[in-house]
Amino acid sequence: MPDVPPRARLSRDQRRRQLLDVAWRIVGQDGADALTLGTVAKQAGVTKPVVYDHFDDREGLLVALYRDFDARQTEVLDAALAAGDSKSEARAGIIADAYVDCVLAQGREMPSVLGALAGSPALEQVKRNYQRAFIAKCHALLTPDAADGPATEARFWGMVGAADALANAAANGQIEASVAKAELRETILVVIARS
Repeated sequence: MPDVPPRARLSRDQRRRQLLDVAWRIVGQDGADALTLGTVAKQAGVTKPVVYDHFDDREGLLVALYRDFDARQTEVLDAALAAGDSKSEARAGIIADAYVDCVLAQGREMPSVLGALAGSPALEQVKRNYQRAFIAKCHALLTPDAADGPATEARFWGMVGAADALANAAANGQIEASVAKAELRETILVVIARS
């Protein structure tokens, strides 16, 4: 019988990444209702205590999935902004495109995760923190060129609501992605143009 090399141990970060990838796969295939820490352990080929070492409970795993999505969304947006034009009008298009593309790339998984976490105080806090960071970034990037001074924070909250609604409508097939991007770009331009 040939010698089988021992499996390499994953670092803590690598293991967490593996578990998140397995969780995304489960949600993508079967929906968030099928997601349990035991199922993740089984499909990852580890024991339940390994999964519990990374996520206290199912809600913690779902919140970690939401954070993972937000981190990817931020990374995509930052890369697109770094490569793009620095004028506010161009940045509005970059933000709109990146926002919609990220939601489309995640497919049906993110709405399933959000549905499973509906009413969760932990999710609400994480979501609000992400939205505040997104608003602060957009405010800093877009208002230096505003015609009549910086837009109010309330307008940026409206922009976030529009971004979510348009991206989700595109993800659900209710409108074309190009339409969602164009409408979001126009919404952003209105936000920064009004005094």
